[in-house]
Amino acid sequence: MLVDSHCHLDFPDFVADLDGVIGRAAAVGVERMVTISTRVRQFDRLRAIVENREEVWCSVGTHCHHAEEEAEIGTEELLRLAEHPRVVAIGEAGLDFHYDYSPRERQETSFRAHIAAARTSGLPLVIHAREADDEVARVLEEETAIGAFPALLHCFSSGPELARRALALGLSVSFSGILTFKKSEEVRAIARDVPLDRVLVETDSPYLAPAPHRGWRCEPAFVVETARVLADVKGVTLEEISRITTDNFHRLFAKVAPPAA
Repeated sequence: MLVDSHCHLDFPDFVADLDGVIGRAAAVGVERMVTISTRVRQFDRLRAIVENREEVWCSVGTHCHHAEEEAEIGTEELLRLAEHPRVVAIGEAGLDFHYDYSPRERQETSFRAHIAAARTSGLPLVIHAREADDEVARVLEEETAIGAFPALLHCFSSGPELARRALALGLSVSFSGILTFKKSEEVRAIARDVPLDRVLVETDSPYLAPAPHRGWRCEPAFVVETARVLADVKGVTLEEISRITTDNFHRLFAKVAPPAA
C-alpha cells in the first residue's frame, strides 16, 4: 500500500476523469490520498470530493499564492472548517518568493495563522516553501518557540539547510516526482539523509509528473515511481519504503482512518 499525501483533485485537470484517476491509483496500490486546499473559499469543491469517496481526505487552507486574495481568512475560520470529519490537515501555506503572487508580508501573516490552527487543532500543517528557505526556517523556529505543532515540508525542492533546521524542529519531509528528475542530485542527497521515520511521498498532481511520465498530467498512481526512486536512495525495497511511508503518513495524519486489516 502507498499513500499520496499531497494532490489537487479539485483542480480542473481532473473534472472529467476523477473516478478514473482514483481507480488507476487503487489498481497500483495507492489506497489513500489527501487532496490539498489552496483556497478556503473553494472548500465546498473539496468537500464534495471527500464526502463521496472513502479513499480521499482533504486539508483546509490558503496557498501563499492566494494570501492577499484571502486576507480575511484567519485561524478561527480554519479551525471551524477543520472540524469536518474528512479534514485531516491544515494548509497548504507557507512562503513563495519565486512568484511573489501575494505580498511577502501578507504571505507570512497567513503562514502564521495556519501555524496557529495546526497548533490548536493538532492537525499537521502542510508547508509550501520556494526560494524562501531562510524565511521559512525563521518563522518555523519562532513559532515552535511559542508552542510545538505537527508539520511537514511538502514537495521538497529546497536546500539542505532548510531540511536540517526543519528536522531539528521535528518536522517531516515529503518528496514528489522532483526526486526522479535527472538534475535532482541535491534533492536525492537530502532525501538520503532524512530519517526513515520522517519521510513521506506525494505527487502534487496534476504537476511534476515523475520519470518515466515527464510531460504527462500527473496523477496519484504515479506516486509509485517516486517511491521507487526513494527506495533506491535509501537502499531498501519498494515494499519496505511503501510500508515505511504509509506508517509515517498515518502517524502524522492521525485523523485518517487506517485501512482495514
